[in-house]
Amino acid sequence: MGVYHSGSRAVQDRVGVRDLADHMGRAIGEGIRPVVAAFLELQPLLVLGAADPVDGRVWASAVTGAPGFVRATGPRRISVATGTSRTYTSSGADGPPPADPLAAALATPGTPVGTIALDPRTRRRVRLNGRLRPTPRGFAVETERVFANCPKYVQRRETCEMVDRSPGSPRRSAEPTAGQREFLAAADTFFLATVQPGGTGVEVSHRGGNPGFVHVTSPRTLTWRDHPGNSMFLTLGNLVTDPRAGLLFLDWTTGRTLQLTGEARTRFAPDGERRVHFTVTEAVDTPGALPLRWSAPEYSPANPDPTG
Repeated sequence: MGVYHSGSRAVQDRVGVRDLADHMGRAIGEGIRPVVAAFLELQPLLVLGAADPVDGRVWASAVTGAPGFVRATGPRRISVATGTSRTYTSSGADGPPPADPLAAALATPGTPVGTIALDPRTRRRVRLNGRLRPTPRGFAVETERVFANCPKYVQRRETCEMVDRSPGSPRRSAEPTAGQREFLAAADTFFLATVQPGGTGVEVSHRGGNPGFVHVTSPRTLTWRDHPGNSMFLTLGNLVTDPRAGLLFLDWTTGRTLQLTGEARTRFAPDGERRVHFTVTEAVDTPGALPLRWSAPEYSPANPDPTG
């Protein structure tokens, strides 16, 4: 398939950035450079996305641990020791709790998975995608695509601490509740998982903005403006060929996670604005899911006015 498939090319051509995308695409490789390996070992959080092997729904989830729980163990392999994560100690398991929507995917060898390691302290982020292999202490990913993203739209959070916190019981629903919709509308960050044509690969990307950049337009629909980025259009390109998507919202103070699965489509306005519309199929709300507490955000100077 190469760096780009037909969906990404279609969006690049529509926006007129194919040449720039070709230039940016040279940064995508299969191997893990030493600087990336060093970055991974400092992170307490890894976000991942995959499709459920049973019903095909796409979800984004998160695993956490003391720095070093994610390591590069080869030139094209990362190892994730979920058994060391205090997120999951209450279940006594080496992997995510059985209630996590991605639990089955993370136990299935060969599952295509996308990951993103984002450090709010430095606004750096790295994406590593590949095939998953369960291990006795968690899972490993044989990388097929590795690349860094710019710090645009990442909110800076100066400090992070591990806290003694047990996850609450997940609450599942067919659509977000009124309280959950308020949580979505106040968010400054979320993560978006999408799949490549035929389910051959998964991308997890970051989306950020000032609170209010996510608009809840109905009990089952939310929308956000697609800000200018690296011009690769990996995520929007995936949505051209497959609308399945998963969203992950975090409460950076309490560790709450709100996971949404459904379908997303991009609408292009005559003035060039791109807006993504997401329809919820299911929501999973887990209080205290992550044992991390981050400091208050310093909003990115690149964030557009959410009312614009």
